[in-house]
Amino acid sequence: MKLTLGFSPCPNDTFLFDALVHGKIDTEGLEFSVVLGDVEALNQRAFAGELDITKLSYHAYAYALRDYVLLDAGSALGRNCGPLLIGRASLSASEVEAGTIAIPGKYTTANFLLSLAYPNATQKEAVLFSEIEQLVATGAKTTGLIIHESRFTYAEKGLVKIQDLGEFWESETGLPIPLGGIVIRRSIDLAIQQKVNRVLARSVQYARKFPEQTLDYVRPHAQEMDEKVMMQHINLYVNNFTEDLGSAGRAAVQKLFGLARERGVIEAFQEELFMF
Repeated sequence: MKLTLGFSPCPNDTFLFDALVHGKIDTEGLEFSVVLGDVEALNQRAFAGELDITKLSYHAYAYALRDYVLLDAGSALGRNCGPLLIGRASLSASEVEAGTIAIPGKYTTANFLLSLAYPNATQKEAVLFSEIEQLVATGAKTTGLIIHESRFTYAEKGLVKIQDLGEFWESETGLPIPLGGIVIRRSIDLAIQQKVNRVLARSVQYARKFPEQTLDYVRPHAQEMDEKVMMQHINLYVNNFTEDLGSAGRAAVQKLFGLARERGVIEAFQEELFMF
């Protein structure tokens, strides 16, 4: 059986999917047709129901619940790994809310967290995540919300951290921060959903056990990223939660959705969040 599979070219995604895509593990007869895209592009593909399996932001998952269900394997959760709000200088909350903000996508979890921390910030513009540092450095935007490897490079451009939204989330909830997950079409037979989950968990385990064997796939997609930064990126976002959400991971996801409903960010829903 061949399934379409969407994920980003970021190091944490290529790292965890390498063994699955290249047959380094038992895929239990499954084959995968890979579609690479920026996280917001993948969010839009999920809204359109274009892929069988895809990475997407947890914020976006709220808008794709009718068609997709979350796998236990493959998620990016953790502590001290949240999006960063950066600027050319430290700013007060009122100054942030009065200014313009570059965000990596309307439906990113980063934007959801920004809305919780700065509820009166309305002058947002969604841009490609890799463009945000430059927009802030040149003064085109007052602040920028950065994700992925940008958290390791913004200081080199003379920018400063205004708020770590991961720290904000953890101080509010005490839970790890849910950033992105892997979902599969609800219409796919449950036995196949479970098989995909097993294969993905196996791929994550292989990558964590043999990280050097993933580099031929990770490096080309990391563009010109310094290898030290590349590994920092992977180590930040690939952890035990990526192998299996577990009770703590599920609690964090449920809390995110609960807060989103309470604060009117998303509407009420009837669908189950988890596959089983």
